[in-house]
Amino acid sequence: MISNPLFKLLLAPFALLYGLGVSLRNFFYRKGLLKGVSFNIPVISVGNLSVGGAGKTPHIEYLIRLQKDYLNLSTLSRGYSRKTRGYIEVAPQMTAEHVGDEPLQFKRKFPEVLVTVSESRTFGIPKIVQDHPDTQVVLLDDAFQHRSVKPGLNILLTEFDRPFTRDYLLPSGRLREWRSAYQRADVIVVSKCPAQVSEEDRQQFLKEIDPLPHQQVFFSYYDYGAPYYIFDPSITAVLEPDVEVLLICAIARTDYLVSYLNDKVDKVRLLEYEDHHYFSKFDVSNLRGSFERMSDVEKVMVLTTEKDAMRLELHAEYLIENQVPIFALPVEVKFHFDEGEKFDQLIKDYLLNFTV
Repeated sequence: MISNPLFKLLLAPFALLYGLGVSLRNFFYRKGLLKGVSFNIPVISVGNLSVGGAGKTPHIEYLIRLQKDYLNLSTLSRGYSRKTRGYIEVAPQMTAEHVGDEPLQFKRKFPEVLVTVSESRTFGIPKIVQDHPDTQVVLLDDAFQHRSVKPGLNILLTEFDRPFTRDYLLPSGRLREWRSAYQRADVIVVSKCPAQVSEEDRQQFLKEIDPLPHQQVFFSYYDYGAPYYIFDPSITAVLEPDVEVLLICAIARTDYLVSYLNDKVDKVRLLEYEDHHYFSKFDVSNLRGSFERMSDVEKVMVLTTEKDAMRLELHAEYLIENQVPIFALPVEVKFHFDEGEKFDQLIKDYLLNFTV
């Protein structure tokens, strides 16, 4: 998000034009000139109002863990930045270039789950049901703005440090819609919260968001696991106070992750790229050089995110040959105020009470 007030002012006319276009589209949906398609199976959408960084992937994984042992589950993503088109069922041996980094991550972590990609959600969901008629629920990844599908349960994420209530429309800010679009959500999750959130913080957020009577608000945070070697997950490492971390990542925002690491290790050196960046030969060569220049440090760990690992593995031969040991940091979502069970029950109630 642009923080300089002058730049915001200069970009305001463009943001207004963008907002008018969004308003016109939403007006058509409100008046029924455009209609979202409903389906005869439960569809749960996870999305946000801003451009990236709210934690959709870990929250989708949370929903997968919650349901995979009891239901025939499918996920549907666009497959952002993939170099293919059309509907594809993801297989573990595919690459990020083929299906996108996040869908590949889902499939690698949950091989028993049907993971699919398609630019068109209105095509993708019927295709899933046609090819897999035993499917019982579909999880839509990053579909809040895609109103061509009307999900049965709409989950909206907003970051603790950058809530939609304090943001602005593109290009002045990071919002893809006007703030008022939050009213379409059934559930609002304030994501990437700090480890401790006070009741005062909670009440302030509730006042700021001003949820509608039917909306429930939850507060989630990340619980990081032990780093594992990306080419052999059985090899794990420990983050310790005497370790220096060389962090390479291409995610929307790194501050939450870096803050966590700063509390765990001695120093963090960051190689940062734009979200979903495909690492080039030059990038991995630069990574190797940075790693070798830290040879005087007693304990060094090259670290990345699980999503970035999907793209770094495209250079597996080079990284293995040059002995650059990269570890991925796994993450799971947890809920503050002991509301994990309440969130789980909300999902279960939706599924149990679903009617066509």
